[in-house]
Amino acid sequence: MSVEQLEGRGGGRDAGTGGALLDFPLSRRGDVLPEECAWLREKAPVAKVRTLTGDPAWLVSSYALAKQVLEDERFSLKDTANPGVPRQYALTIPPEVVNNMGNINSAGLRNAVMKALNPRQKGLQEWLRAKAGELVDQIVAEGGPADLRAGFADPFSAALHCQVLGVPFEDRRRLMSGLDVAFMTAREPFADSALNWYKDVAYFAGQLNVQLALPAEERTGLLGRFAGLKEADPESAHLSDDMFATVAVSLFGAGAVSTSAFLVLAVLALLQRPELIGYLRAHPERMGGAVEELLRWNLSVGDGLPRIALADVQVGDVLVKEGELVLVLLEGANFDPEAFENPDELDLERQDAGTHLAFGAGRHFCPATALARAHAEIALEVLVERLPGLRLAVPAENLVWRTGFIKRLPERLPVAW
Repeated sequence: MSVEQLEGRGGGRDAGTGGALLDFPLSRRGDVLPEECAWLREKAPVAKVRTLTGDPAWLVSSYALAKQVLEDERFSLKDTANPGVPRQYALTIPPEVVNNMGNINSAGLRNAVMKALNPRQKGLQEWLRAKAGELVDQIVAEGGPADLRAGFADPFSAALHCQVLGVPFEDRRRLMSGLDVAFMTAREPFADSALNWYKDVAYFAGQLNVQLALPAEERTGLLGRFAGLKEADPESAHLSDDMFATVAVSLFGAGAVSTSAFLVLAVLALLQRPELIGYLRAHPERMGGAVEELLRWNLSVGDGLPRIALADVQVGDVLVKEGELVLVLLEGANFDPEAFENPDELDLERQDAGTHLAFGAGRHFCPATALARAHAEIALEVLVERLPGLRLAVPAENLVWRTGFIKRLPERLPVAW
């Protein structure tokens, strides 16, 4: 829907709808800010929309109101999986997995998970840097143009999560292919989404048994920690292999798809501003701040962060009623001029970039933020160091953007150097 069509809409409880609902999600292209964002933020920061499933929802697009929703425990992520509630799209993973960090806490597994997600664990960053170098070597050996998504971003993200979880890197392709189904955004449920999920649960349960068969000193990753818990911790005796495996599947899925999508779009943003690649090569010590700004800038979350209201809550001018669906529009919040000066400028020296909402906020703040930052910093350092002439090998408007997926993502990212 164009801004011109939006301009004719009314206000009040159905703010910005004028009786007809705005269809959501917005554009699937991840390198251009949807034109509706500024209008929504300024004219209807809490707007009634219609989701992919045809359900109504409130779309929150300003930074202050987005932060309010994400930090208010009266807005629940877990309850978005309940039967009969309005949805963004049909569930393609079992409902009990939606609140997986809550499951981790209740099962007493959080300590093991947080240790596994620590980017400072011995040797991890050195291993990642070496793996990134190997992947660049392979790309260079094959010659350009090369698909940076298939040749670098996907396998580097898979490598991190295979290492952290304790599964063979050689199995990355089967695991990554499962994500193409697990994170589809479909209008209606489809039977084989469950088959896809439980196939990967069975894989990780098998890998847990591989770890159990090893001497304690040879166990690796989160599954190695789980094996130790299974043997030694009486509080974990009630946990089944499937529960351990479900935690691992969830962490691999959410982590690998998010880090890869972020990295692809971060590289694309830099390729469209080649002077910034030179800047990062000349100032490697500023990579941490640059990653924060790229996280603010990133448009990979294309469908909003969902919450169900557990009570009537006032959000801006709108009283959100109990049971209604609220969607936080990250590209609205992270480009809000009330929160960020000149938000439409990709400024790698921005001082307040770290206040972005790319990792969420409140109780569902992503537990792997430090690991994700380290992953991005190492990837970008290696790319700008090894491939200073990196450039987009096709016109940006010719990139093919994936539809029906939880992330905005180009199918391929052809590059030369």
